[in-house]
Amino acid sequence: RNLVLVFAYKSFSTMQNENKEIVDLYIPRKCSWTNRLIEAKDKASVQFAVGDIDPASGLFTGDSKTIAIAGYVRHHSESDMAVWHLHTKGTRSAATQK
Repeated sequence: RNLVLVFAYKSFSTMQNENKEIVDLYIPRKCSWTNRLIEAKDKASVQFAVGDIDPASGLFTGDSKTIAIAGYVRHHSESDMAVWHLHTKGTRSAATQK
């Protein structure tokens, strides 16, 4: 028997319109905690926005910070800790803080 391997190479160029705006159908996300790429098939991942509050008045300022957590982090029961650290200590990942 002969085994034939066929390799397909995919172009990694991005689709842009005339105004140089990205118009891809899928733009991959990265986990805010681990900097891992969140794949399209990761159904356990979540993304949400945390609103900023003015400390003097206690009112919502209109600004928010988007946090994406991978399913890997949620599976290991670390998402609560990750969100707390990201919100209180900034948006740096835990891997760079160590």
